[in-house]
Amino acid sequence: MLLIECPFCGPRAEIEFAYGGPAQPPRPADPAALSDADWVDWLTVPENRAGPVPERWCHARGCGAWLTITRDTVSHAIVAVRHGT
Repeated sequence: MLLIECPFCGPRAEIEFAYGGPAQPPRPADPAALSDADWVDWLTVPENRAGPVPERWCHARGCGAWLTITRDTVSHAIVAVRHGT
């Protein structure tokens, strides 16, 4: 089980949080310029790389804050936590 350091509530068990998916890069400046296939890829295909990956988590059973957590997918260790995006 992960122990996530909420900036407002302190260390909390993973069970208090809801996974919100990978943190995506900013939306394309001109989505209409993307092909349909590129747009679908941007919306639905997350990266699946080994190493540190930014993810979105909500402290759903706590303060309700959305956090961006950088988690190493190899070791499962949390590298960084920050509030917001």
